Amino acid sequence: MNLPISVPNILTSMRIALIPVLVAVFYLPVEWRYVAAAGIFGLASATDWLDGYLARRLNETTPFGAFLDPVADKLLVATALVLLVEVQASAVLAIPAVVIVGREIVVSALREWMAEYSARRSVAVSVVGKVKTVFQMVAIICLLINGAEKGNNFVYFGYGLLYAAAGLTLWSMYGYLKLAWPDLSSGMTRTGSSNKKD
Repeated sequence: MNLPISVPNILTSMRIALIPVLVAVFYLPVEWRYVAAAGIFGLASATDWLDGYLARRLNETTPFGAFLDPVADKLLVATALVLLVEVQASAVLAIPAVVIVGREIVVSALREWMAEYSARRSVAVSVVGKVKTVFQMVAIICLLINGAEKGNNFVYFGYGLLYAAAGLTLWSMYGYLKLAWPDLSSGMTRTGSSNKKD
């Protein structure tokens, strides 16, 4: 199998490759592990913007890149949230983390359904989605830097941004559901099994 090689796809692949590095550094028995983990997450987040910019600038958008980019983002964010929930063991953090990860599962399933069964086969990334991503990334960096710390203004700022991102993620999910609802509720006859499972 020949994978399309391009600078944007390489950057996206690097983002995925940094995930196990992030986990390993986060659990190092050294004092600077949280700051280093935040730096790795920040670097990986920067490649998200850079690969999209280069793909448009160099006209190197590919179906493979369009598939891999959101997968890399979701894996990176979900991994970081799991690490933070584990180390902080706080419902204050767990609630927005569950909302964000749960929304990604719902929207991914909805996109798959729309691609196969709906006339509305693609949805452009909205401004809300872009703002949500920025809030999410900055919030996670703030919280990673502090690790298990729960009581300073930097952590509260991170919590605030994460809750804002969770609110925006629900808003954007509503947009997807609203768009797909006419087809979801139309009683269309589905081909194949009605109990399709992965």
